[in-house]
Amino acid sequence: MKLLSLRFGENFAPACGTILAHQELIEKYGFVWYGKLGNAVSDKILKEIFKEETPKLLLIKSGTPERYWAYIEKAQRQAPDFQYIPEYYRDMIPKIKCWFKITRIEKAPSDIMSKCLVISSGAQLSAMSRSSMNPCIFVECEDASNP
Repeated sequence: MKLLSLRFGENFAPACGTILAHQELIEKYGFVWYGKLGNAVSDKILKEIFKEETPKLLLIKSGTPERYWAYIEKAQRQAPDFQYIPEYYRDMIPKIKCWFKITRIEKAPSDIMSKCLVISSGAQLSAMSRSSMNPCIFVECEDASNP
């Protein structure tokens, strides 16, 4: 399965943390928008992700073994309505170039990165992420279809 791995930190997150802040809006509205800071994801990569039967992201919490599957149903470049974005990063909206509509978040296995290969290089995601500053990497993951 092809998907994006996105690394996130808790620098700007509320006390409850990034995942819980997003989960609360999913519980309230049935979905939440997750913003990717920096460059937008290319249309080519988005098309590949949405060819999958169950499109999703792999969210990687920096500096921890925490990994999450984020099930997505849409991606867009324009900012969505404020109410569907966690409050803590609403002031960063101008810096966000790609938004993902997430309908569900689940824990992923802590070793999932060792089962993902970086599409551009063929390197294992676990090795690549240690040496790369890139928070967004397009990967193929053998276990992603069976979380």
